[in-house]
Amino acid sequence: MREEIQDSIHKLMNFLNFARAFFVRKNPIKALFESLLASLKDMLTIRQKLKMAKYRVTYHQHQLYKMENLIAENNEHTFLKGKNLNETR
Repeated sequence: MREEIQDSIHKLMNFLNFARAFFVRKNPIKALFESLLASLKDMLTIRQKLKMAKYRVTYHQHQLYKMENLIAENNEHTFLKGKNLNETR
């Protein structure tokens, strides 16, 4: 009976040592705190990120518009070049 109790205490101590080593290695409380801080920072800067994303979209739309106009100017078979087509008739 005494050996069983000692064995159980030994297993419990072994488990507690493993648990302590895990918490030292992974530190879930610190990870949770860092995750909360990152979420808070994202929430506070979301409006600025949205403005930058809108700016990028409009910039790329403008670049696409310029490219389409250049292609249309150099393409004689497109309807966008109506002025030059009418002059050659």
